[in-house]
Amino acid sequence: MNSPFLQLLVRWLIMAMGVTIATRLVDGLHCQDGMTLFIVVLLLSFLNAILKPLLVLFTLPFIVLTMGLGVVLINALLFLLVGELVDGFYVASFWSAFWGSLIVSVTNFLASQLFRRPPGGRGSRGGRNQRKKDDKNVIDI
Repeated sequence: MNSPFLQLLVRWLIMAMGVTIATRLVDGLHCQDGMTLFIVVLLLSFLNAILKPLLVLFTLPFIVLTMGLGVVLINALLFLLVGELVDGFYVASFWSAFWGSLIVSVTNFLASQLFRRPPGGRGSRGGRNQRKKDDKNVIDI
């Protein structure tokens, strides 16, 4: 998966799967149809790329103080915002948004671990630490 467009498409599909799972598991989340899901995924991706880094920057002391829990709260607020902006995507409360964003985050994490290349596997460039067995006298700095 070297193509950036293909990587983006896979990320969107994974996020769509996470949002779908969240709407099935969390009471208070509802997505009307596939087109609404598409818009939700695009808007969540945009907000995560543009707005989330700014929010993390401004709330960094709070995030450090809560040992990272602040990032989960930011994700929930962005999920709630998408529920307000997109017709057909219903988020009943903050707690629905909290659990929904947590499910989407866990889905993204698990999928990224699943599709991650193993170190030294196929497509590896071979770093400085990989050397032949007969290079015993070489000092690698």
